[in-house]
Amino acid sequence: MLYIKNLTKKFGSFTAVNNISLEVREGEIFAFLGPNGAGKTTTVKIISGILKPTSGEIFLDSLDVVKNPLESKKYISYIPDEPFVYPYLTAREFLKFISEVYQIPKPEKDINELLDFFSLMPYADNILSSYSHGMRQKLLIASVVLRKPKIMLFDEPTVGLDPLSVKKFKELIKKLTQNGTSIFMCTHILEMAEKISDRVAVLKNGSIAAIGSIDDILSKFKGKDLEDVFLDITNEKEVLY
Repeated sequence: MLYIKNLTKKFGSFTAVNNISLEVREGEIFAFLGPNGAGKTTTVKIISGILKPTSGEIFLDSLDVVKNPLESKKYISYIPDEPFVYPYLTAREFLKFISEVYQIPKPEKDINELLDFFSLMPYADNILSSYSHGMRQKLLIASVVLRKPKIMLFDEPTVGLDPLSVKKFKELIKKLTQNGTSIFMCTHILEMAEKISDRVAVLKNGSIAAIGSIDDILSKFKGKDLEDVFLDITNEKEVLY
């Protein structure tokens, strides 16, 4: 289980993340929502060890993530909204490279299954500089699944994906959670968050404005759906009207 307590991140006088606390349970899909600039990506980068918090604690079970960023990377995977891959490797070479870095024994079967699942098999031996954004995104997701981490952090995972790939992504993360993997996902796709998430948090100006199950949040804020509640909490409904 991932525990976050009183997490704060400041850049000079600007507070990007303001004293947030939450937990992500084993086998849970947790959607982290908020408008642009709310602090979602900063939070994910802190959890992944890319950024250091100004204050606060993060634990993965008993492992102190802030004090042990390198060790925590064995168990936490982060997929950014802009997928980085080595442009002069092929997809197959890239996945083999990942398997060697993380010392995954006999990865060939899993590599082939993942390439096939994401419809990348016909392009498996093409260099990655020829891949579209969506193809690179699918490959990066495949590389994370290959590792089998305890928790996966996604920042806008469906950007650039076609409808079939989005459907496959949703099927995949549901299957992963059945095996105990936890999913922490930042997304602007509120309909997807409402359908597949166990719990959500809505971030506003760096602070958590709402957290709980979909039913709890709809009941508390008297909204007809998550989009309605989100726009109300973030005051973006005023912009629309």
